[in-house]
Amino acid sequence: MRVLIACEYSGRVREAFRARGADAWSCDLIESEDNSPHHIIGDALAVARDGWDLMIGHPPCTYLSNSGVCHLHTDPARWGKMADGAAFFRALWDLPIPRVCLENPVMHKHARELIGGLRPFQIVQPWMFGHLETKATGLYLRGLMPLRPVTNLKADTMALPANVRQRLHYLPPGPDRWKERSRTYQGIADAMADQWCK
Repeated sequence: MRVLIACEYSGRVREAFRARGADAWSCDLIESEDNSPHHIIGDALAVARDGWDLMIGHPPCTYLSNSGVCHLHTDPARWGKMADGAAFFRALWDLPIPRVCLENPVMHKHARELIGGLRPFQIVQPWMFGHLETKATGLYLRGLMPLRPVTNLKADTMALPANVRQRLHYLPPGPDRWKERSRTYQGIADAMADQWCK
């Protein structure tokens, strides 16, 4: 089974699939942080046309996510960047790959309109997969079953202080903040590999 993890620099999802026997490769515009030989530096749209059985994509969400919609009205340049981000998301979705999962935070209405009204098939939370944190993530699925939660840590998670359960939201500004916020939770990566590596 050939699996492409598009727009992944961490290697977390790639390695979860490789551990289960898949011929999995990650692709991003930057080097992989684990220096894996199974990482391609390049344009995901070009790499994705190479006969994959499954693609899990993590298209950039900075200008698409609901959390950033307030900035559209204070920074006019964001409108063009949002349009570019939406076009890339839709181009990944339209690739002729039989099984596709694109993950993104909950999108604002302007981004949803630009991607053709697509809505996530499923919303997952880290506490469903062994992490005491919250971060609503939409999964846009084609040819795949929804992920089955492996834990229910919601009550324990919600009992934590907001800055603990929403750790990523409270990260201080810095040059690598985006990297930490975009890294897939290990429990979600493992669930994808366990349930979709067939």
